Amino acid sequence: MNRSIPCVLMRAGTSRGPFFLREWLPDGDEARDQALIGAIGASDPLQLDGVGGGSTLNSKVAIVSRSSQPGCDIDYLFAQVGVGHRSVDTRPNCGNMLSGVAPFAIEQGLIAAKDGTTSVRVYNVNTGSRIDVTVRTPGGRVTYEGDARIDGVAGTAAPILLNFLDAWGAVTGHIFPTGKRIDTIDGTEVTCIDAAMPLMIVRASDLGVTGREKPAALDANTALLERLEILRLEAGRRMGLGDVSNSVIPKPVLVSKGEASGSITSRYFTPRKCHASHAVTGAIGVASAFALPGTVASGLAREPGRHSLVVLHPAGQIDVEVELKGSADAATVERAALVRTARKMMQGDLHLPDYVFSRPEAQDAGSSDLQRALTIIVPTRAGGGNDTMARIIAAKLGPLLGQEVLVDNRAGANGAVASEYVAGSAPDGHTLMFGYVGTHAMNPALQKLGYDPVHDFAPVGLVGSSPTLMVTHPDTGAPDLHTLIARLKGAPRSFSYASAGDGTPPHFAAELFQLSSGTSMASATYEGAAPAIGDTVNGRSQIMFPSLFTACPFIRAGQLRALAVAGPSRLEGLPGVPTLAELGVPGVDVVQWYGLFAPSGTPAATIDRLNRALNEVLADPEIVERFERHGARAEPGSADALGQRMQADLARWRQVVAQAELAPRESRQMALD
Repeated sequence: MNRSIPCVLMRAGTSRGPFFLREWLPDGDEARDQALIGAIGASDPLQLDGVGGGSTLNSKVAIVSRSSQPGCDIDYLFAQVGVGHRSVDTRPNCGNMLSGVAPFAIEQGLIAAKDGTTSVRVYNVNTGSRIDVTVRTPGGRVTYEGDARIDGVAGTAAPILLNFLDAWGAVTGHIFPTGKRIDTIDGTEVTCIDAAMPLMIVRASDLGVTGREKPAALDANTALLERLEILRLEAGRRMGLGDVSNSVIPKPVLVSKGEASGSITSRYFTPRKCHASHAVTGAIGVASAFALPGTVASGLAREPGRHSLVVLHPAGQIDVEVELKGSADAATVERAALVRTARKMMQGDLHLPDYVFSRPEAQDAGSSDLQRALTIIVPTRAGGGNDTMARIIAAKLGPLLGQEVLVDNRAGANGAVASEYVAGSAPDGHTLMFGYVGTHAMNPALQKLGYDPVHDFAPVGLVGSSPTLMVTHPDTGAPDLHTLIARLKGAPRSFSYASAGDGTPPHFAAELFQLSSGTSMASATYEGAAPAIGDTVNGRSQIMFPSLFTACPFIRAGQLRALAVAGPSRLEGLPGVPTLAELGVPGVDVVQWYGLFAPSGTPAATIDRLNRALNEVLADPEIVERFERHGARAEPGSADALGQRMQADLARWRQVVAQAELAPRESRQMALD
């Protein structure tokens, strides 16, 4: 694998990133993506080991080649690389990066420049749409100097005209992929639109904000971000995009009234952080929703023809010219055009680190060489208890092993996505899984999965354990357990519980509680504990059964109230909280344990070395104190001890499933039954 590749670093619109000819990158999508991860430095949130800037705006890549499409000059594939996690998403398009594609292609000899201006028809591979791009080329050479100014970028530059020809419905096949111009998701009206970029547009006022706040203020509004993400996940499902928890589309947008009849104010999210200015493709989508009737963003009724509209954003505005055809419900957008600028910053060779290639050339199966990076796959999204514990361990393991230890979040299917990935990885000690009772006992006991927790994994060692609590929102929940049970028996399903997914500890604990107490609660299912507890904190769900490790910070802050311990005894850190059994609800005993697993077939010598390093980490007083401070207990031990605990719990939960007649429910990202 070539570790040194040509690269051009460009500022394009209000984004920045490396530009590559396709031939410069490795063949095959997997090798290509690993190269992009290394180029950007995706593994580190600050992206210190790559050319990224620690933000989604600076973690973008443009890949350019001669077009294979009739009538088009060049193909443009956009890639959004992860920030702090090794991921590459090629589903969205980026209009800002698009503004650098034609100048790059001309300078690389793919297009012959004309004297004055050169027009290039670009085919966007991500969305299957065409864009005409006009670049200034005096004397047959690209110039970046000019008097055009775009908000969010200092100085002036040569104007680059982007004319979007057929971006409406490019990803989903329909401009309104749900078949409606307004959908109602959990009581909130949204417009799901596919116009250059799939968007979920919401009125800012419907979420309790003005829509004119600065990005930093919106980013600090945790409840707003969590609410937006819940709406976005359901919007993605309704738009036919499937599970979008690990995708950047659809992008959520807050809209509010503009300064004049031809303007609209927009706050565009990427998707979990407010854009410092605005994406070009997002501006096309917002302007389309603004121009068309019947959406949450609709402005004045407009006649067919061309209209100059303004999208106001935190750094200024984007002027968009749209051409409408038809009127009323039959109105459609035929084209949209706007001006961007770009600047070439650097050209040369980019040197990629060896560790990014996670599937290197085959090695001797018995080799215990651990000099390459070790990746710990976490089966949940960043921010939850599993992720936090894995990162604590990873930071200490690296120096002991003499290699870099990375954490890679691969959420989905209640841990099955990560489990299947690790089970199918090379058994060479470079890919481990941060498994837990959910992935290796509960979920396999509940349903048939694409992996076997016993035969597909080699236990490395137990990390620790944390008891399970029953918590409630202090305002919208019940003051105590007896009151809760009385209210539920008087009005079944009047309270909802948040679950981290079918086959996870919060799900099992809630089901056992309902069986033992003779009550029925509504359920809201999420992809992991982080969004589930977030919705409990903001009051959308009233009950949850998280681990103490997950709940501890919120209990200390007074954002959650602990009602009971779902275990055999009271907790030292919460002596005033009784057990469910003490309160008359026996049989709810859920302890969450966590452990490291390698793929089956990993050499015994490798397992032993990893186990010794893990146990040394778990004996570190600092780690012991950090675990205890968050309500967990470090539990060093042998690999066999983890295997025995896993098999004992697997047998136990299979018996519980059979006796309680539990069955998996259809996955719901958010939906109060």
